[in-house]
Amino acid sequence: MERVSIEKQLKELPKSILAQEEVLIRIKKTHVDKKTRFDEVSTKLGILKFELEEVVQLKAHSEKQMDNISSPREFEALNKEITEAGYKEDKLRKEIKTNEEVLKDADSDLKSTSALISSQEAEITEKQHKIMTEETTMTKRIEELKITEQKVTTNIDSEIIFKFERIINSKQSLGIVPVKGAVCSGCSMILPAQFVNEVRQGNRVIFCPYCSRVLYYQDSDTAEAELFIDIESGSLADLDDFGDDSEDDSYDEEESSGKNSMDETDN
Repeated sequence: MERVSIEKQLKELPKSILAQEEVLIRIKKTHVDKKTRFDEVSTKLGILKFELEEVVQLKAHSEKQMDNISSPREFEALNKEITEAGYKEDKLRKEIKTNEEVLKDADSDLKSTSALISSQEAEITEKQHKIMTEETTMTKRIEELKITEQKVTTNIDSEIIFKFERIINSKQSLGIVPVKGAVCSGCSMILPAQFVNEVRQGNRVIFCPYCSRVLYYQDSDTAEAELFIDIESGSLADLDDFGDDSEDDSYDEEESSGKNSMDETDN
């Protein structure tokens, strides 16, 4: 039982960090998406700043030319360029401000996700080392138990050992249980009298027909034992016969009493 239990624990050990590893994969995917978004905003911000610089230079150049105009038409043309450049400059500055805020938030999210990834990776690494240590200890204990089992089961048929181990694996409990009276203590089922006699004799290994556990007989002073004795001796059948006679006598008495009452009424 101990070996089977340890083997099951050994199989379950890697699963203890499986969910955490899946979470880490999702976080890393989110981190990649956020990094892509950060790069996109950063690139767009660079383009906007470049456009702003060109507009500012164009506006400054047009303003310098205002000192050299010689006709109203030139003034209107330069004034229009300066006005349009001013509108575009305002628009670009607003877009730059908006994208700078977006970039700041994206950078903050990116740093937060990076910190979370580092934390998760450190925790998973620590758990992996712990699991490796536990696996080593468990594997060593399993080997010790196998050596002990081989010594104990030297003279036992291999097929019986195979069935016995399968019982422990499937039932996850004791593989050998006593029969108390006429009851299997493993599944609490009442066993046939002849079957219990075979278990009591102990001439061969017998498996419970209901739960498949190996059975051995254990003397019991409980009601189950008394019930088993009654079943073997046939006293329950006698009790049924006695019950039938009593019912017949009772019926005769009632019929006689009823007849007397009718006679008295007629009189």
